[in-house]
Amino acid sequence: MTLVRTQLGRRAFIKNTGMAGGGLVLGFSFFNACKPKVAEAVAMELEMPETWYEINGYLKIGDNGVVTIMSPNPEIGQNVRTSMPMIVADELEIDWKNVVVEQAPLNTNLYSWQVAGGSRSISSSWQNLRMAGATARHMLKEAAAQAWQVPASEITAIAGVLTHEASGNSAGYGEMVSAAAQIEVPEEVELKKNSEFSIIGTSRKNVDGKKIVTGKPLFGIDVMREGMLIASLVHPPAFGKQLKSFDAEEVKKMPGIRDVFSVKLYDDDFDKMAFHFTAFNEVVVVVGETTWQVFQAKKALNVEWEDAPEVTQNLTLFGNEMKVKHPAGMEDSESHTKRLKELIASTAKVARRDGNPEQAFKNAAKVIERSYSCPFLAHNTMEPMNFFANVTEDHAELLGPTQTPEWMEVAVAERLGLPLEKVDIQMTRQGGGFGRRLYGHFMVEVAVISQRMSAPVKLVYTREDDMSQGIYRPSYYATYRAALDADNNLIGFHVKAGGIPESPLFANRFPAGSIDNYLAEDFTVDTNITTGAFRAPRSNFIAGAEQSFLDELAEEMGKDPIDFRLELLKRAEENPVGSPESNDYDASRYAGVLKLVREKANWGQNEAGVHRGVSAYFCHQSYVAQVLDVVMENDTPVVQKVTAAIDCGIVVNPDAASNLSEGGAVDGIGHAMYSGLTFKDGAPEQINFDRYRLIRHREAPKAVETHFVESDIDPTGMGEPPFPPIMGALANALYKATGRRYYHQPFITDKPPLIG
Repeated sequence: MTLVRTQLGRRAFIKNTGMAGGGLVLGFSFFNACKPKVAEAVAMELEMPETWYEINGYLKIGDNGVVTIMSPNPEIGQNVRTSMPMIVADELEIDWKNVVVEQAPLNTNLYSWQVAGGSRSISSSWQNLRMAGATARHMLKEAAAQAWQVPASEITAIAGVLTHEASGNSAGYGEMVSAAAQIEVPEEVELKKNSEFSIIGTSRKNVDGKKIVTGKPLFGIDVMREGMLIASLVHPPAFGKQLKSFDAEEVKKMPGIRDVFSVKLYDDDFDKMAFHFTAFNEVVVVVGETTWQVFQAKKALNVEWEDAPEVTQNLTLFGNEMKVKHPAGMEDSESHTKRLKELIASTAKVARRDGNPEQAFKNAAKVIERSYSCPFLAHNTMEPMNFFANVTEDHAELLGPTQTPEWMEVAVAERLGLPLEKVDIQMTRQGGGFGRRLYGHFMVEVAVISQRMSAPVKLVYTREDDMSQGIYRPSYYATYRAALDADNNLIGFHVKAGGIPESPLFANRFPAGSIDNYLAEDFTVDTNITTGAFRAPRSNFIAGAEQSFLDELAEEMGKDPIDFRLELLKRAEENPVGSPESNDYDASRYAGVLKLVREKANWGQNEAGVHRGVSAYFCHQSYVAQVLDVVMENDTPVVQKVTAAIDCGIVVNPDAASNLSEGGAVDGIGHAMYSGLTFKDGAPEQINFDRYRLIRHREAPKAVETHFVESDIDPTGMGEPPFPPIMGALANALYKATGRRYYHQPFITDKPPLIG
């Protein structure tokens, strides 16, 4: 039995008995109310109560037993819009077919971590979601106990029905909801045992699935309002440039064009968070009646640009202050590569040192050294950046796709000069995020444009707009070295990693803690190219580099790749180097996914013509191991299958989790194999899909098979962890298939020599 304090008190619950037929609304300070929009039933034939009142609340129960559950977090395809309500419904003990899901708008006074980032939607909400359902169940049982004059402990609640077996009394939730509204909110509530879950751990289809495949308007790009204008932006053509002047007189005469003006996004004294970041603070805006008219006007606009000076920005990230330096001048990929190689060869900052690595390398009979790199990447969400705003004198309504509504609300309010409570941000489904929509400058842009035009406005980026102004995955470089003694034993390990503008190094992750003499160093390079979080930040490169090197090292030592990793993990578990808390990972859980994938992939039972690579990695508190199978067809490698083993704690919705595993594998293979962004004279050379290569359907794995470790641990990350290790598994399989080691992404352009 698990008892949790509600920690809320009676005032934190909003109860309303004025609903048609009676109703109970539970609102928590963490999960609370908003103005619900049109309800979306799980079952199309579900009969709705005659009236849904627009009231504040997280959990709403109708007089016919139908339950509305609010989903507070942004939905970017990770399926939290289904999985989060599942958690509430399970503790409430309601039949899933009687659940209606609604998207909650932003309310920073009532919700916490209303963000899609860091693979934390489920993990950060787990206890509170359960508490919401369990507290409602408790109050319904208490109401029935009073009505039937029996102890509440004798009443069972199953699938929305309250039953007292001894007296033969039974009632649906709808019959008791009005009385339950009068029950005192308990100070603590009992949660179910994990073994009692009836919805959690079962596969439930996406509540929006039918609407998505039938093209219903669910996304920001679909928003239409009466009198709405369309806006688009013209930004500098290169990093290192800024607006000097523009001539809009002729453009303003074009059909449908309402206005052309420049906008300065943030004032110089605005206290920026990291996610308020933008590439170009001043842009030119074109506003018109239709998208086509606006895009044509942009092409005709005469704009003059000038060199931008060096700038240092002060930013805060989760309370930590940092300075970001943007040097002047136009950068290019050739100079980037040169600078990274120079720094790899020079002294770097020591992030961790165990033992005496310098002496180990000095005494080594053999030293293995390999370097790895990756380019900048664009996020390329399927749905380009867009947002709707209707700003009046005393109110701002915003609607669209964002991963960080609660963080961007501050920027919007300050820029408009409105109190925070006068800014209403509502979330649509979004066609991809991957970190790009963490940076909501487009929300501020559309708000300012709407305020200027005194009209509702939808801002729409073209693909070129988005790809040519960041915010990109940084470019990284890493060198790994291993020292072997005369008996081929590993006696020293050294990793030096850096990037533009951040380092990908995680000094305390595996294999740290498993090697006596270990050294981790890193460095950074300043740039005026704007970068930011990309799916599994930093891990998305370093995992592939590390796992590729470990495979090559295992081969040099004459060991099976999985056995070699398990040997290191056994040392980290039984006799870790350094204090146990200095290592970020749990060695036994790490080893567990390797053992599981070895079993499920039938590792060691080699099939003729199938070339296999393995990789494993820990990030976002989860562990993933993957085996990737490649076959050669007409001298071209084809990914036949990926077998994945994942330990992410309790799996709320296996269907959704498997989808994330499959998507992560496809995404990782595509970026490692094909994608890259290069620069010349400060401008990206690939600004649409004619030059920026993404994975194609025929290049995706023919099958992805996912196995989850059975666990009673609270859920951990799932959206990002399957992405990083697949790149190493791919590189290792390609080596087996082609006889070549691949060190530099994208692999399609990497032409290393044959090995051996």
